[in-house]
Amino acid sequence: MPRFKPRNRRPIAGPGGADDDAQLLERLRSGDEAAFSALVERHHDPMLRLARTFVQSQAVAEEIVQDTWVAVLHGIENFEGRSSLRTWLLAILVNRARSTGAREARTVPSADPTPAVDAARFNAGGGWSTPPEQWAEDVEARLSADTLAPVIREELERMPARQRAVVMLRDVDQLRSDEVCQVLGLSAVNERVLLHRGRGRLRQALEDAIGGC
Repeated sequence: MPRFKPRNRRPIAGPGGADDDAQLLERLRSGDEAAFSALVERHHDPMLRLARTFVQSQAVAEEIVQDTWVAVLHGIENFEGRSSLRTWLLAILVNRARSTGAREARTVPSADPTPAVDAARFNAGGGWSTPPEQWAEDVEARLSADTLAPVIREELERMPARQRAVVMLRDVDQLRSDEVCQVLGLSAVNERVLLHRGRGRLRQALEDAIGGC
């Protein structure tokens, strides 16, 4: 990554008073290297998680993220604020990730064998309307729910890349539906379908794992 030469460098605000992205953007445009470091610290992990949904190798994902940050430095003056800075960063990353290994088309294939999940299993906010089967039973066993983390990771790895990206952005990084659509270039309908199917697969995997305990 090319060295970013600072002008008017200022310290990053401490815990509880950290600058928001808009403030960091203003400082970055003025040549504040500390602002760039703060942006990297804030967004690197979500960017890496998203890159990993498109490529198999952690090393390649890291390269995609680094390439994205270089593009950000080169293109920051062209950012017009039509979306959030986070959405802009992730969209740049997705474009680079696609060029190195995207596996899905823009729309959901009509022959997608994954069955739709009954909408009644989710509430209006997208969460489970009731816990997975047997989740409420065997309370002591449920206290060690971290043992289910590998189940979730394995199911995420089995998902198509686009479906996995939607689930990660919505449920891990807490992006809004419209932000996910901007980042991934999806229609609102496709975003809902992919999220619905991804969440359904995770729920089924959890129920299968819990039932086998």
